[in-house]
Amino acid sequence: MSEESPGTSRQRSTARSALAIGSGIFLSRITGFIRDLTIAFFFGTTLPADAYAAALRIPNILRNLLGEGTLSAAFVPVYSAMLGRDRSVEGDAGEQEEKRLARGILGFVLLLAGLLSGLGIVLAPLLTRIVAPGFEEEGRELTTALVRILFPMAGVMIVAAWCLGVLNSHRRFFLPFVAPVLWNLAQVGGLLLGARLGWEPLIHVLAWSTLIGSVLQLGIQLPVARRLAGGLRPAIDLAWEPVRRVVRNAGPVAASQGIFQFSSFIDVVLASTLAEGAIIGLYYAQRMAYLPLALFGVSVATASLPEMSRDTQAEALRHRLLDGFFKILFFVLPSAVVLIMFGDLIVAVLFQRGRFGADSAALVTWILSAYAVGIVASSSVKLFASGLHAMQDTVTPMRIAGVAVAVGVAVGAGTMLAMNRAGFGAASAAGLALGGAVGAWLNLTLLGRALSKRVGRLFGAAELKNVARLVVATAAAAAAGWGMRSWLATAVGSDGTLAAAALLTGSLAVAAVPYLVIARRPPSTGPAPGSG
Repeated sequence: MSEESPGTSRQRSTARSALAIGSGIFLSRITGFIRDLTIAFFFGTTLPADAYAAALRIPNILRNLLGEGTLSAAFVPVYSAMLGRDRSVEGDAGEQEEKRLARGILGFVLLLAGLLSGLGIVLAPLLTRIVAPGFEEEGRELTTALVRILFPMAGVMIVAAWCLGVLNSHRRFFLPFVAPVLWNLAQVGGLLLGARLGWEPLIHVLAWSTLIGSVLQLGIQLPVARRLAGGLRPAIDLAWEPVRRVVRNAGPVAASQGIFQFSSFIDVVLASTLAEGAIIGLYYAQRMAYLPLALFGVSVATASLPEMSRDTQAEALRHRLLDGFFKILFFVLPSAVVLIMFGDLIVAVLFQRGRFGADSAALVTWILSAYAVGIVASSSVKLFASGLHAMQDTVTPMRIAGVAVAVGVAVGAGTMLAMNRAGFGAASAAGLALGGAVGAWLNLTLLGRALSKRVGRLFGAAELKNVARLVVATAAAAAAGWGMRSWLATAVGSDGTLAAAALLTGSLAVAAVPYLVIARRPPSTGPAPGSG
């Protein structure tokens, strides 16, 4: 029996890792939807829901700016490269350096988390005025109170991001991505308990439950991260070159994240000037649109980064990038079409109950369709950026992000204003989602060009043929699914949650057949380097 080649072994390892990440994300997203359904039931698209969504966005901006994305891109490549060194040569000295790096970054992260948490509580009124200038006095006061409760979550989540970096570098992927289940369940439990016991205001109960959930999410990861990192003795070790390299690399990555968070911030600012429900409408739609992005885009990119960091040769990187891209496209392209064509059914089945009525469903469906235009690009951007991060180039993705976000914000703001003048009201927020889609496609295109200069042309005739096959498969599936929807609507009607569920289930079941027959499986990019 022939031995398995190193290239094939690495490819299967990445696939297993992506499956572990995807499984964790799937469980966290399922509980996340339960969380969203609970929030929608109690608050609908009312002012308290808008205030909570705005207040949550503020610590989330810092969490995204300095947390998972930044630490993964700056810390994982350096730490993974250390872990991948030849132990027979390095011996115990190499292992001590790995532990020193993990502890040095932990010390830096703890210092940063403490400072930011304290500042956020003190500056809550100013932050509210900046992020939601369109709110009236009642909305501003409520948002400020919620910011003070929620802001320490940013610090907790930044420390949790260190755990994620350590675990991912050691190929422990499932735990950090399933940990948000506790965050979601804490909020669901808090709301149900608060409503049962009559605690008021209930929106404050939700905020405190959110903070408690973040502590639980960190707590479940710490013991394993502690064991892998050799303890939890943080140190400020900026004089050591590897720590300085991580911090230095983190600068451009944080700037890139800051650019994206600026876009998110502008969305909230502009949406706060629209009719009630615009901010929470963006939130609900984004949560649904980003499910395939998280399941497939994040899982593939996250699993690929440690492996790409261990082998940065051009042909190996090119193969991993294309293999990851086609895995993403296989799942995300049909998902985008489903959200556009059947988004109204999905929203009705998931959300339309309690204070979330038909008007709220129509608003979220409209915004969801706009987000869906860009999810293929958004799902692939992280993978392409990770290719450059693996080569420890964090500057190029930052520059590209700046251009893409500037274009996206301009398109989104212009479209929103035009729609608002035309009388679309809160649904004008769909213009902001459309601008984000335009920015994502531009970002992906520019990243692809930058990578082609480093690793060779990404898309030749064979790759374009594979893309065309998936497009044809998706078109055939869409036609079959829409035909079944039209027939079922005539046969069983379309009013009510049960009818919407029947239409959705039947349409997707029929659509899956032509897609799987034509697409069959994620296209192969050929044998991995070293497969011989």
